Amino acid sequence: MRGLSRHSTVRADPPVVQGVLIAMALGIVGVVLVTPLLFVFTEAFREGWMRYFEAIRNPEAMEAFRLTVWIAGIAVCLNTLFGLLAAWVIGKFEFPGKNLLTALIDLPFTVSPVISGMVFILLFGRAGWFGPWLQKHGIPIVFAPPGMILATIFVTFPFVARELIPVLQAQGHDEEEAAVVLGASGWQVFRRVTLPSMRSALLYGVVMCTARAMGEFGAVSVVSGHIRGQTNTLTLYIELLYNSYRTTSAFAVSTLLTFLAIFTLIAAQLLEIRKLRRPGARG
Repeated sequence: MRGLSRHSTVRADPPVVQGVLIAMALGIVGVVLVTPLLFVFTEAFREGWMRYFEAIRNPEAMEAFRLTVWIAGIAVCLNTLFGLLAAWVIGKFEFPGKNLLTALIDLPFTVSPVISGMVFILLFGRAGWFGPWLQKHGIPIVFAPPGMILATIFVTFPFVARELIPVLQAQGHDEEEAAVVLGASGWQVFRRVTLPSMRSALLYGVVMCTARAMGEFGAVSVVSGHIRGQTNTLTLYIELLYNSYRTTSAFAVSTLLTFLAIFTLIAAQLLEIRKLRRPGARG
């Protein structure tokens, strides 16, 4: 019996079907993503360029921008270290409770950010478990940047670890064991064998973690106290402007986050392309 080629059983959809599916996809993207972005920029420039630059140069807007970048930078650096450690432990070792640890890493994906913020209030607030001791020693956590950093770390924790765990699990131990046999030290094995294989995944996780950290609202809103000029990130400042009926200013400041999001998206796509092109990657 004559066998069929593997490719001969694959049939392409008719051009009409392809066209309809592509049109539907583009339509959904246009309605859900492109239209809101266009609306943001239209409203931001509705009163002219001078009004736009006046809004984004406002001292409170600049302070909110600096605080956003500062909090995101600290959270991303710490989550990169935590993610590397967690991924290394899960990807390279077998131990009791491994599945539980993996599930705990995913916990921030399932818990509402608002609830996580309330947990930090319960722990570090004035009437919380550690609140009296912190207040006695003059250590501000809640309604101060440290609490906002903790909340941001919590909600963004899985991004780096979740990108690295599959890579380390798929890598196995053969190359590292061979390097050890050849006399490489632990640091040399990590730098020359392990790190190159996961560099793209690590960078992609850092980029996505950064995007999530800069756009976080729920958790930081609960723990910030909304102190103007002190604990307002960009997202909180935009809410303040909108609730004050300063709509044009709110959309103008929103463009700062939009530009950051677009830059992050471009960086993520470039890293994804690089990951697909690296040797051994599947097309």
